[in-house]
Amino acid sequence: MYPPVRSAVAAAAPEGKPWDSRLAGAVPHDNSYYFKCMMAGILSCGGTHTGVVSLDVAKCNMQTNPGKYKGLVGAIKTIAAEEGVGGLVKGWGPTLIGYSAQGFFKFGFYEIFKDVYSNAVGEKAAKEYKGLIWLGASASAEFIADIALCPMEMVKVKVQTSVPGTWPTSLVAATSKMMATSAETRFPFGSLVPLWSRQIPYTMAKFYFFEKIVQLFYEHVLTEDKSTYSKGTQLSVTFASGYLAGVVCAIVSHPADSLVSQLGKVENKGKGFGQIANEVGLMNLCTKGLGTRILMIGTLTGLQWWIYDTFKTAFGMGTTGGK
Repeated sequence: MYPPVRSAVAAAAPEGKPWDSRLAGAVPHDNSYYFKCMMAGILSCGGTHTGVVSLDVAKCNMQTNPGKYKGLVGAIKTIAAEEGVGGLVKGWGPTLIGYSAQGFFKFGFYEIFKDVYSNAVGEKAAKEYKGLIWLGASASAEFIADIALCPMEMVKVKVQTSVPGTWPTSLVAATSKMMATSAETRFPFGSLVPLWSRQIPYTMAKFYFFEKIVQLFYEHVLTEDKSTYSKGTQLSVTFASGYLAGVVCAIVSHPADSLVSQLGKVENKGKGFGQIANEVGLMNLCTKGLGTRILMIGTLTGLQWWIYDTFKTAFGMGTTGGK
């Protein structure tokens, strides 16, 4: 990990020494800080994705079988009628494990890469091109996070989109069968490229627009120094900024998300990404299940940032972003 920095609070580098992004904030970014961010990421991503797994089940089925599942309410009713209430929580196990692992790397390494890239370009450029730092750090962190996510994401999608009775739904049995049939399922990293194409633009939008919206809040709405506002007010800004950023994320990443869902269908076994995209059609990839995904991702992203910043606040690390 990053070389240790001293634990004493420092707002800037000592006189005569080079500027250090790790010492430029309210608290020093030492290894303990990064580890706490990783723990916050686990709670943020793992908990929220598992909490909306029913929406995810409906969304995935709307993407893979739009003729049968025509809307969110209709999809939920159909799944519940055919499979019972248990059908609406299929895949919660791989969701919890996969997205907890993703959150660990996504949030923790975002903080690390922000400091690495800021120090690489220097104080002046880091402040002038702050947006590019956010984009580069989030893309780099997500690249790593998706490698951790991919195996469980493949299990989740297979469980959620398979015809009832044709695939195990328990975590261990489903994963074992994915491994046993890896020549067909391409487990564990067969979906990594479309996952990158979905998650990296999504995360870049998620972090960039979150940071930007928070900045705008404190520049144009709450114009006093951020530290003068209560933790409740700061966390309200966090949630609102996260929700708005999530709407953008959902739109940007939806076509690739649809493609990942299509890969789980039996009839698409052995087909390439381009062939599947041509058969499904660009309009369907961009629009089927989009409304549900906006609802899911907007809420999800707002809650993720709120949980993340609540954890940071509880440990005296402050909320993310600002002027």
